[in-house]
Amino acid sequence: MRLLDRYLLRELLVPLGYCLGGFLIFWISFDLFSELGNMQSHKLHASDIAEYYVVKTPEFLVVVLPIALLLALLYTLTNHARHHEITAIRAAGVSLWRLCLPYLAVGFMASLALFALDELWVPDSAERAEDILHRREQPASGTPGRNRFTNLDFTSSKDGHKRFWHVGVYDNRTAEMQNPIVDWGQSDGSRCELRADRAIRVRGGWKFYNVQEFRDSGQTKEPLVPFLQTNALAMPEFTETPEEIQSEINISKGMSFHNARRADIALTEIFDYLRLHPRLDNSADRFWLYTKLHGRLAAPWTCLVVVLIAIPFGAASGRRNVFVGVAGSIFICFAYFVLMQLCLALGTRGTLPAWLAAWFPNLVFGLAGLWLTARVR
Repeated sequence: MRLLDRYLLRELLVPLGYCLGGFLIFWISFDLFSELGNMQSHKLHASDIAEYYVVKTPEFLVVVLPIALLLALLYTLTNHARHHEITAIRAAGVSLWRLCLPYLAVGFMASLALFALDELWVPDSAERAEDILHRREQPASGTPGRNRFTNLDFTSSKDGHKRFWHVGVYDNRTAEMQNPIVDWGQSDGSRCELRADRAIRVRGGWKFYNVQEFRDSGQTKEPLVPFLQTNALAMPEFTETPEEIQSEINISKGMSFHNARRADIALTEIFDYLRLHPRLDNSADRFWLYTKLHGRLAAPWTCLVVVLIAIPFGAASGRRNVFVGVAGSIFICFAYFVLMQLCLALGTRGTLPAWLAAWFPNLVFGLAGLWLTARVR
């Protein structure tokens, strides 16, 4: 690494660290001030509160890292420009693109870090934080518990066979079902319904206990009649996995709020849901889901986009106040946020293709940054 690259990186990483640290302190202080009464009512200790904010930090970093990078880069470039350092470097034969190579590398690495945080830590952070918040409470009698879901309904279209599931109680840690009912059609047009007291996952399928199976002959409006009753019945053709069922739970909760920019559904869960529903019947759900999918792929690259858009705003020659960079970052963040929310809203409604709705803000700001950088003199 050249001496110039080390100097430019140091001048960027120091304010970036200050920005991230300042944002983190402000966020913790503000959140603690507003939630302290709630935490005291849950009888949390100081160690519990510290662990709570450690768990929540990745979710906060996903939101604030692009803003902090933009603010730090605009501050750094504006400071270099007002001291004519950029002019001197370019006069020595270093092009603007070569000068900005360390900044682009930081943006690329920050994008990879953001993707890793968003996929590996953030999706579970909300549930883990809730577990910490309620760890010192005694569960009320009769309640199913935080890992048990009651009256779970979902439809599976795997393997070309549509199955309708109703589960009285589902434990997502043990993948055990209480009072499951499965309704499905067969190739000859007849319909089957299976009722059981309990079901567990066994060798890639499901095993039911205290089973009653009902069937009809395929005739319209003909009632179901008892067909089979047994103590245990293995159904290897029921290939729905616990991961796919969990994706159904998580995505159904996300669809109920229709939040286009929640960072709580991982790509693996979206793909599991698509395997469970290879042909989505509801167009509104399809628009929402594919916009969410492409949105999660596009979101981490915001860090690289802010580098591209910050270079022409900060590297222009002339003596300027460093607070111009602060004001510029606020305006750019506001414009990007408005465009992103508008595109995601249009994508979830089906007005724009899902991929275009998710990637359009990055394309607009990235190409604008490249064009403006090429015009810098």
